[in-house]
Amino acid sequence: MGLLTDPTTGQGKIIQILLNHHGKICVLLFLSSLVWFVLLAHNQFNAATYFSENALLPGLVKGDYSDDGVAKRVMEELEVEADAHQNSIPQSWIVAKFRQFGLDTYLHNFTLNYPLGKKQKYTGTNIYGILRAARGASTEAVVLSLPYRPPSSTNPTTLPGLALMLGLINFFGKQKYWAKDIIFLVTEHEQLGVQAWLEAYHGISCGLGGAVDYGDIDGRGGPIQAAINLEIHGRRLSRIDVKISGLNGQLPNLDLFNLVHRMCAKEGIKHTFYNKDSSSHPNDFVGEWRSKLNTLVSMVATQASGVPNGNHGLFHRFGIEALTLEGYEHGNRVKYITFHQLGRVVEGIFRSLNNLLERFHQSYFFYLLPASDRYVSIGNYMISLGVSVAALFAKSYVTWLQIQINGKRDTSKPKDDASIKTLKMVAADDPKTLNLVGVGSVILMTHFLGMNLLYLCQKFTSLGYFSTEDSLLVVLASFSIISLVFPLVIKRCFRISNNWILLNILALNELATLLLCVAMHNFSLAFIASTIYVLPAILIDSKKNSFYKKTLWLLLHPLLLLFWAVLFYTGFTFMDLSYLTILKRAVSATKTTLVLSVVDTFVYGSWPFTVATSILLPNWLMFWWVLIFSESRDCMDQASKVTKDKSKK
Repeated sequence: MGLLTDPTTGQGKIIQILLNHHGKICVLLFLSSLVWFVLLAHNQFNAATYFSENALLPGLVKGDYSDDGVAKRVMEELEVEADAHQNSIPQSWIVAKFRQFGLDTYLHNFTLNYPLGKKQKYTGTNIYGILRAARGASTEAVVLSLPYRPPSSTNPTTLPGLALMLGLINFFGKQKYWAKDIIFLVTEHEQLGVQAWLEAYHGISCGLGGAVDYGDIDGRGGPIQAAINLEIHGRRLSRIDVKISGLNGQLPNLDLFNLVHRMCAKEGIKHTFYNKDSSSHPNDFVGEWRSKLNTLVSMVATQASGVPNGNHGLFHRFGIEALTLEGYEHGNRVKYITFHQLGRVVEGIFRSLNNLLERFHQSYFFYLLPASDRYVSIGNYMISLGVSVAALFAKSYVTWLQIQINGKRDTSKPKDDASIKTLKMVAADDPKTLNLVGVGSVILMTHFLGMNLLYLCQKFTSLGYFSTEDSLLVVLASFSIISLVFPLVIKRCFRISNNWILLNILALNELATLLLCVAMHNFSLAFIASTIYVLPAILIDSKKNSFYKKTLWLLLHPLLLLFWAVLFYTGFTFMDLSYLTILKRAVSATKTTLVLSVVDTFVYGSWPFTVATSILLPNWLMFWWVLIFSESRDCMDQASKVTKDKSKK
């Protein structure tokens, strides 16, 4: 506060430069943040991955797995059973196989109370078996999971992964070196099954309003340290793609990712990260940089959504390091991946995890990956966001300095009417006369409505006037229209004092604080938001705002922003369709995305929608009020002129 109340404020050389060139400085800071992020894809700004935990290395020895014949035989039986259960999981067959291979086998039933619409209920069943540690007392456990997808599912089949799991169970049961329990988990209904099982295992609900009745489980192992999720789509695979993004942007410990990378390389398996391998191009500098930048951007886009790209993503919130191995069907490659090779990889991973004496803690939990063998630490990538946020703080500080300078202006007796008018405008800018009640009322009102918007959506969709998708869109669109029109009505009906410069300062500070807080949990979401909002925000002030500024800010409304993103993705994916068809699909996809976002909030405890409605949208509205009530005020220009004259002297 000393800087804000210092009577000598505005007289230093650095402050004079900031006052005279703050616009250019803010834009330069914003552009610098983008340049720094782009440079992160170059090898000079990232580093090669390495192991921090040496206890993981024993798994890199020669593997012993040789039960791929069992997996092949089981695969034939499994296909017959799957054909007999087109829409459900073959419980009896899987339970019989688990028990045949010596597992303590259990069923887990759960119920989903759908949070929107007419509150329908859906049931599901998970199957899991526990291989008790031969050299331990069930004090620790690791998980091998798999989502079961019946033939009627629109997603790629996971039957080959289940066959491989059964082959591994048969092999693991013969080994005597296990010091941890191994839990083999087959879930129904994709991520919902994993969420319900984890909540039942730990005895805690993570969603809102009791959306998931996770039920009870009869058998437990030790505290879970790590989990590997399998999504194998065929018998002959061309490559393995490693997926790590979890709920709300959480990531597994980097050592676990490095372990999978090393094991795949050891067994000669082609492995990718976001469908790109780590092959280098020493003679093509631009090509290699573009490839790594593409991978980096893909990871940022996925992480920013807050939606897990595999069932592994729900383990992270419980302190369990997890990732997904997804195997794609054999394409045009002459050499393909066999059950034998993939089994050795999984064996090596679990032997390494079996050797851990403590939880993952030494390597990074916050990182970005431009390739499967290169990483960017938090100390490097946070610079890009920090520089962008600095532009917001600089703009806020300069605006406050201008208020103080106007308050110190000479208030001697004016000589003409023009001077009287100027002095009245100067007095309106005096920080001692700012309308704190009016500004505070706007802030309180916008945030109160935003915080209750989520529950308003739930209540309105339960009335049944429209379909769930249409009801949700009506609620959000109505709220947006009313919040946009309300300041226009207030301005026309009431005489408002010209003190909205304080609201501008608070809006800038809140946006900067929001970005920094979100970045501590999900850097990608914060960085994308800063890329979109920082530059328009620093162009807004309480002086004259042109029609183009208002139009640009209106187009950046969070609801419209979602539509633009969906429209771009739809047009890029279906380039051969007509513009009208793309537009219709984009509208439909936007409604579906909104419903899924709200459901994820209630079921999984996902917070991007909550952050968007309770903080980002109210902050957007604060800037909108500044734009609506902004006036052309010559005193601000005169203050800048005075500082320039002082600097010349």
